[in-house]
Amino acid sequence: MTRTHHILNAASNLLGISLLLIAGLRISDSGGKTMADEIAWLSAASFSISCCFSYLALREDSRSGTYESVADRSFMIGLGTLVVAVSVLAMATSLR
Repeated sequence: MTRTHHILNAASNLLGISLLLIAGLRISDSGGKTMADEIAWLSAASFSISCCFSYLALREDSRSGTYESVADRSFMIGLGTLVVAVSVLAMATSLR
């Protein structure tokens, strides 16, 4: 498996977007009205795990690819949950 830094870059950027979504919901006092902030916390946790394992994959000496595989899977979970969080938020604001 080739070592790339793309997962680390994308996961750290999307972690920032997840945290921005959470902060925006807290500031606007909309966090209690939808499940979007809880789902966004799940995506932030997944992106954090992805960042950690992607960094470990870059620092690893062996070519097994275990860390990169975990980073990739947690990245996809985070991406999916972020899409769900934004969808829940969009549906909640369109119903108002």
